[in-house]
Formats: sequence, C-alpha cells, structure tokens
Amino acid sequence: MYPDHLSRDDRLYGMLCHLLAFVGIIIPFGSILGPLVIWLIKKDESAYIDAQGKESLNFQISMAIYGIISGILITIVIGILTSILLGIAWIILTIIGAIRANDGSHYRYPLTIRFFK
Repeated sequence: MYPDHLSRDDRLYGMLCHLLAFVGIIIPFGSILGPLVIWLIKKDESAYIDAQGKESLNFQISMAIYGIISGILITIVIGILTSILLGIAWIILTIIGAIRANDGSHYRYPLTIRFFK
C-alpha cells in the first residue's frame, strides 16, 4: 500500500497524528483537534500521513462518542466501569497506533467507526 521506504518525515508525522490525541488530556476535544491539525496540514504531502490521520481521527471521534454514551450510563452505575475501561483502552491503543506509525506500518484501531475513508 505504501512505498517500501517511507521517509523519516512521513513516519514522524504519521506518529504525531496518533500522539497528538493526548492533547485531549489538557484541552477539551483536543484528542480530535491535535490529529486534525496535522492531518489537514500534511495530508497532501503523503498518502501514508493521509491514511494515518484518517485512522487516528476516526478512532478519536469514535472514542468521544463512546465517552459520551459512557457518561450517560454513569446514571445507572455501569458507566463508571465503562468509563474506566474506555480510558485505559484509549491510552493503550493510541500508544500502539503511534508506535506502529513510527515503524511505517498501518494500524487499524478496533471498534472504530469509519467516518473518513
């Protein structure tokens, strides 16, 4: 799907598409804005960065939706457990995506709604 040899910049920006989701820890909706900014700026320079940006955005938007649902479920107590599990999954899967992007491979997040194809 991608050239055998991706440039260092392609891998770097691909990784940043995933890692900048952690901006969401500080800024509301930063988990979507961080990857969105990199993707919008760099998507035309590389098919790899374009794919990584879309994958990261799809995952972050999906997680935001799941988080809202989980927040609503807190009213019936199960949302506490789902919120904790969702937070752990978000951190682990985002790190895995960043590592894979830095290695030059394409990582498909599980349980992701494909808004961007």
